[in-house]
Amino acid sequence: MSEPDDAEVFAHYPDVHIDRDNIAHYRGLMGGRLLINRCSDCGHWIYPHRPLCPACLSWNVVPTEVSGRGSLYMWTLIYQSRDPDTPLYEPILTAAVELAEQPGLRYLSRVVGCPPEALRHDMPLRLTWIEEAGRNWPAFEPAG
Repeated sequence: MSEPDDAEVFAHYPDVHIDRDNIAHYRGLMGGRLLINRCSDCGHWIYPHRPLCPACLSWNVVPTEVSGRGSLYMWTLIYQSRDPDTPLYEPILTAAVELAEQPGLRYLSRVVGCPPEALRHDMPLRLTWIEEAGRNWPAFEPAG
């Protein structure tokens, strides 16, 4: 299977702000891969996605797949739906997950398969995928 072209990515995510810095990330999501920009010169991971490495100022930045391992940095429960036509029946557990690739590299995502009262700071998590509105999204679940 070939990777989706730009038009397919835009069509798949009509409600998402996609630009040249993050389109590879969304292309990866369509293929079930979590891609984060990484500097090819110094190895620094860059998220949110930017074309310039903040560590060495190199423009040699490449979308790279992460391992999917991480730990819970912080979390919150969202009780208000963004879409008035889709009411929430339970709060959405949203978190900043510190990815194993680099200290301070935090990805914002959902946490699934765990009640909120069981969450703990630095709890090991692993990448999983959830389907929502016909699209697959990255989420994290307790590891082990």
